[in-house]
This record gives sequence, structure tokens and C-alpha cells, in this order.
Amino acid sequence: MDRRRSLHWSSNRKIGILLSNLGTPDGTDYWSVRRYLKEFLSDRRVIEVSRLAWFFILNGLILTTRPARKGRDYATIWNLERDESPLKTISREQAEKLKAAIAAGLLGRTDAEIAVAWGMRYGNPSLKSAIEHLVANGCDRILLLPLYPQYSAATTATACDKTFEALAALRHQPALRVAAPYFDDPDYIEQIAVSMADQLRRLDFEPEIILASFHGMPLDTLLNGDPYYDQCQRTVHLLRLRLSLPVSRLMVTFQSRFGKAEWLKPYTDETIKALAASGVKRLAVVTPGFSADCLETIEEIGAENAEYFFAGGGEKFARIDCLNDSEAGMRVIGSIVRRELSGWL
Repeated sequence: MDRRRSLHWSSNRKIGILLSNLGTPDGTDYWSVRRYLKEFLSDRRVIEVSRLAWFFILNGLILTTRPARKGRDYATIWNLERDESPLKTISREQAEKLKAAIAAGLLGRTDAEIAVAWGMRYGNPSLKSAIEHLVANGCDRILLLPLYPQYSAATTATACDKTFEALAALRHQPALRVAAPYFDDPDYIEQIAVSMADQLRRLDFEPEIILASFHGMPLDTLLNGDPYYDQCQRTVHLLRLRLSLPVSRLMVTFQSRFGKAEWLKPYTDETIKALAASGVKRLAVVTPGFSADCLETIEEIGAENAEYFFAGGGEKFARIDCLNDSEAGMRVIGSIVRRELSGWL
């Protein structure tokens, strides 16, 4: 073994912070979206059905028809200046602003001692490439921060799986910590509440009802012990307390269901249609389960579900932005990083 190489590693020890989100296709064309969907929908954490049956459904039906349709949806929100999805743009900004905050003394250490990277569970940049970057820069400890406030096996756990897979290929593995879900973290609740109140004040109307829409999961995930549903409910309960809103004014719903199986209820789209049919004229939707705006918030909520509301007789509709890389959003990320690095700093 080269002793000089060992000493070089020891003298350049750093802490790495890895921000992780779900992912995005590289483009809006058929093949880019197809590659992304194939990786995503081949994940056994995401689709928990018979592998053989799913192989034929995925390759024979879904991947022949869905990429073109989803590509058109992505095209409506695409960041043309950077030629990438908003999720990728925001994720990069979150990492860059975290670096800047660390350089300004967020953690009481210099930025030379702490490195920040970002990666996607599906698509690019991959978690593997982010880990390789951190290790190459001398990080012998890595904090993985999955940017999902509520834990689910289909989100947080699969990000951990992919990270463990990347580490399994390394001889000299860095120590790893995984940030705990922060669905009831006081800083997260406070910043969501502050952001909601600020955006609602800037509207030209007062919503009769606010929906807190979370990404849906198959009902079987709850029955099999996934805590996601309960954590979503806890988040909104705390938001109601913070904002002094009754259950009837701040309701929980679940969006983005896929396939014919029963998913967590109530469904966002069906709830919006029912509210419009019942005479509700002014509606706002917040998405506190998403740390960054993406296809599911911008297009699905802001366009598709808004159209359902207007078609049913609604008159005023607002989509509340996610925390993204705003000052409030970065406060949440900074708070979690400080909490999770206790003992390493």
C-alpha cells in the first residue's frame, strides 16, 4: 500500500452533504422520457407487483404509450434557458445556496471542510456520480438528505438503496448518515406555514378551502406498514394548529395515482371536482410533501386540476409554490443539516 496515499487521505478529511430528490428525464423527447420512466417504474420499491406480469405491462403497454404523453406535459413546464426540468434547476440551486450558507458560517466550519453535492434517484445526475464526486474530494463521512419530508419506502428507502448500492462498490467506504424524515420538524412546519400565509396574502381572493395535496401511494403500502399516510396527516394537523385553520378549511388529499389499484384517499382530482360541483368558487392547493416544484405540482396541480375546477364552475384557483430554494426553503434544509451533523462537527 502507498503510505503517502494513505496520509493524503487522512490530511484531507471532509464531511460530504448529499441532497437527493426523485429525478427527471434529460429531455422531453420520447426516448428521454422512456429511459426515465423505465428506470423509475422498474424499481421494486415503486411497483410492488409480480415481476413477470409487470414486465409485460411495462414494456408492452406503458413504455409504448406513456412517454409521448408525459413528454408533452414536461414540455409545458420545461426550463428552456437551461434545457432541463424545473426540478433539476431548483435542486441545483438548493445545493449551491447550501454551499454559500456553509461558507458564510452556517455550520461554524469553513467550506473547505464540507462539500455539498446533489443527485437524483432516477435520471441525472445520479446518486452514484454524486457519491463518487464527494469521495474523490476527500469526504470520509457523508450525510444523505433525501428531500422528502414524509417517509415512504417508494421515496426515502429507495434513495437509501441506491446509495448503499453505490457504496458497495467502494473499498474505502465513507461513513454514512441518513437524515430522518422531517414531517413534524418545527422549522419545517413553521416555514411551510410562513410561506403559505405569505402567498395567500398576495392573492386577489381569499380561498374558501385549501387542499394540502400529497403524492399518492397504493393503499397496500399503508396496509403493509408504510408510515407515509400517518406522517402526511401529522404534517397537516400541525399546519392547522399553526395557521388556526379548521379541518374543513385545510383538507388532506392525494394526487398522481397510477393504474387500477386503490390508492390512498381522498383523491385530489376527485375532491376538486366535487368541491366545484358543490358550489365552492375559490380554492387554493398547497403541496407540502414536495420540497421542490416539479411536473406533479406545476402541471398536474397548476394546470390539469385547475382546469377540473374551472370546468366544474370554480372561479378562482391558486397553486401555492413549494419551498424550493427560497429563503424559507433553505432555512429548512440548513436546520436539518445542523441537526443531523451533530457529533461530526
